[in-house]
Amino acid sequence: MGGEILEDWKIKIAALWIVAELSAIVGNMLELYESGVIEGLIAGELAGMQITPELMLALAILFLIGPVMAFLSLALKDSINRWVNIIVGVVFVGFTFMTIGEYLTIQSAYSASKILIEVVGLVFLVLIVWYAWKSKQKA
Repeated sequence: MGGEILEDWKIKIAALWIVAELSAIVGNMLELYESGVIEGLIAGELAGMQITPELMLALAILFLIGPVMAFLSLALKDSINRWVNIIVGVVFVGFTFMTIGEYLTIQSAYSASKILIEVVGLVFLVLIVWYAWKSKQKA
């Protein structure tokens, strides 16, 4: 019976990583519709930065962390799983707060939708940390 409870929190965390990643992808896809973004990408710029192979590699790694964490949440031993999810989740919560802060300072017609998507992603990340933290109590 105890194993079922532990598997339950692992499945919840894996699903939360997938949903958090999907919200990030949706946010980035919707950003493409903002005026000037496509033109900037064509010009080789991303958020005012020059698009380089190194930047693309960093973005690829960033976007792969969610799916990898979903898999690791199901595969790692419980104690390691707990701490990896707490640490990575807290780091992503920090990034999300920084992104929300950036969107609050930018005057854009799309700011409200960007903030909404980031807040939804933030809720999922906080839930990841919460379930990982609570998992020790259930062990």
